[in-house]
Amino acid sequence: MITRILRALCLALPLSASQAAGLNPAEIDGFVAEMAKEHAFEPVALRDLLGKANRLDSVLAAISKPAEYKPWHVYRPIFITDQRIEGGTRFWASHADALAAASLQTGVPPEIIVSIIGVETAYGHHAGNYKVLDALGTLAFHYPPRAPFFRGELRNFLLLAREEGVDPTALKGSYAGAMGIPQFMPSSFRAYAVDFDGDGRRDIWGSPRDAIGSVANYLKVHGWEAGKPIAYRALESAGNAGAVSQTVELKQTMAELAALGVKPDGTVAPESPAVLLAYEQRQANEYWLGFQNFYAITRYNRSPKYALAVFQLAEEIRHARVGGTR
Repeated sequence: MITRILRALCLALPLSASQAAGLNPAEIDGFVAEMAKEHAFEPVALRDLLGKANRLDSVLAAISKPAEYKPWHVYRPIFITDQRIEGGTRFWASHADALAAASLQTGVPPEIIVSIIGVETAYGHHAGNYKVLDALGTLAFHYPPRAPFFRGELRNFLLLAREEGVDPTALKGSYAGAMGIPQFMPSSFRAYAVDFDGDGRRDIWGSPRDAIGSVANYLKVHGWEAGKPIAYRALESAGNAGAVSQTVELKQTMAELAALGVKPDGTVAPESPAVLLAYEQRQANEYWLGFQNFYAITRYNRSPKYALAVFQLAEEIRHARVGGTR
């Protein structure tokens, strides 16, 4: 059965030689042997499939300069725009029932679910045009800095295709292999995607309801705390406290940070784990306190800039939906 499926799905459209070349044959052989031994893939069919994948220079160029390398004052305007806010209110209105149901089940606010989908794909409009097989093959075999990670994602992608009965040569996504409306990596899809529309399929490509449920489930599994704060602005003097973190890990409590002179622009329990982060503005840094829900967002994307952009876009969308002003 596996052989028939893979052989039937091995037709990939070739790109021009200036854009792409085949994957490294020696690397493919080793990977095929692993997949045959560990997951019972038929070697000839899998080698044939991978032999038709392309190494893409554009993927290697894109992975070397992600948006998260930009300073905050450049990064933020990419995502906090009138177009994205208006798109978020329309998406919320179109899928209000699904968002309400997902929020009730998981405790994740609708605006956070909407915001993540907005940041990731502009509400499904920009879900990526790379063949996932090409993107993951390129990064698994031609990007040494993170080859083990992407080899694992390629493994999960092939398992996903087999489990879900989908064509591995047809699925498209980002340059990093993230897929569908919420941009799940294959390992995340296998672990956290849900069939939220009840049709028997986890379709994050074509079903906004499945995408909504999957985002909410992802955050819940990663520790979302219903009704708890996400982030608060800290006083500008926070930078003098010597408590600014270089990571998003919650290594201190709010009480410990308060003892260093860090004051939040909001109410939070003293025992709450927290992290103080600096964000680069043109003239001076601004400081934000992130809590457990902020940390949960960083499990989706490890960048603190990403998490703050999601939070701020969510706030703008929520205010726009209820007709308020900031």
